[in-house]
Amino acid sequence: MSKRIVDDALEEAKALGIRNILALRGDPPRGEEYRIEGEAQEEDGDFVWAVDLVRYIRKEHGDCFCIGVAGYPEGHSDESHPVDQDPIKDMPFLAEKIAAGADFIMTQLFYDKDAYLRYERTVAEWDGGILKDVPIIPGLMPIQNYQILKRTSILSHARLPQDILAKLEGVKGDDEEVKSVGVDIISDIVEGIKDVKNSRPRGFHFYTLNLEKAVGFVLERCQLIPPTTPGSNGHTSAFEDKRPPTINGVHPTSAPLKFTNGIPIRRPSSPHNHVNNDSDCSSSTTATSPLGPPSRATTLAISYGVGSLGREATWDDYPNGRFGDARSPAFGEIDGYGLSLHLSPAAARSKWGLPATHQDISSLFKRHVLGELDQLPWSEGGLNEETAVIRNELCRLIEERGWWSVASQPAVDGLPSSDPIFGWGPKGGFVFQKAFVEFFIPTPDWHNVLRSRLQDPAIAPQ
Repeated sequence: MSKRIVDDALEEAKALGIRNILALRGDPPRGEEYRIEGEAQEEDGDFVWAVDLVRYIRKEHGDCFCIGVAGYPEGHSDESHPVDQDPIKDMPFLAEKIAAGADFIMTQLFYDKDAYLRYERTVAEWDGGILKDVPIIPGLMPIQNYQILKRTSILSHARLPQDILAKLEGVKGDDEEVKSVGVDIISDIVEGIKDVKNSRPRGFHFYTLNLEKAVGFVLERCQLIPPTTPGSNGHTSAFEDKRPPTINGVHPTSAPLKFTNGIPIRRPSSPHNHVNNDSDCSSSTTATSPLGPPSRATTLAISYGVGSLGREATWDDYPNGRFGDARSPAFGEIDGYGLSLHLSPAAARSKWGLPATHQDISSLFKRHVLGELDQLPWSEGGLNEETAVIRNELCRLIEERGWWSVASQPAVDGLPSSDPIFGWGPKGGFVFQKAFVEFFIPTPDWHNVLRSRLQDPAIAPQ
């Protein structure tokens, strides 16, 4: 990233009154995925590491911004299947970012509370306690969907403790139940962290994926929003205290929420070690002053689906995201890059070898269909149990035709939603699905074999 892009972004932040900046290295350029160890690579831009960005912001803008940096409770790694994650190895780099001018640490998401608490102690005790006064904000992602959770844990290298998996395994096909159990899980983590005394300021950061309802339940249950704040003037909630909370009509397994009176003027204070100097924050860019936060009544109304904003906010809450916007994270696609190996070249070679012929690649696809290979570049996880119903047909497609299947499902006609293999969604429903198969096909086969068959009036859609 070039200095010009950074300068423009910081000037715009000043104009908008934004003072908290999270300085991350971010994802490497696409070319970095295919970097071969030992080969020289041309660097892109002026900032290679997060510390470069921290140092530049502090040098150019003084104390105008409060700067946060990333922390990794379970250790940092750029690989999809790391073997040596260790928070201790990260400490010198974290200390360097703090020394360069960072004010607080915001962690990668985690579900292992004990790992986070160990991380807090590690940071506090590092190098004689030089980081003991730096605020740490734990990052938490509410559980919206079982598949999103599994994929997220892989991408972020966050371990899923067995007790959490056990709670979710029995309800994984019902998104509403998953959300409800997920509220319990995240609330337990929050309360467990709150119970540990800490001399440093502590808040919580929630990765919402633009799915805010579960976050609202956690905030209320754990009382993370103060009931009243200075200047609230005794405003009352639009909801009666007795109103039972639900997620799409399903009551969470917790005790009823108690909506408190008052309009929070701002969320719990974010940590800030520097005193902002207005003279450092003059901007050459003009912008409209940002609107204040909505009232508590408005926020709660939106989370319940009231009004146009509420309908938009809760649209993604349909089971499995099947009736929402395909761009929504409710569909399970949370990787901004889209198709990507998520493996280092060395790990990819170890998993798939060096296929050189059509037959080599066919063998990889067949092994995946047979369950012998857990991942392909086009299929990042193992196949669902329902694949067993059509496994022989998929293998014949690969062996006899050389057509490589990347996605498929068998037909289902009215099985109960509680079926252990095909079921999904709330209990008491029925599952109907059409059979389909997606596959790679050679161009000659498309023109000479398949295309004419699909255009046959007897099978073509009317």
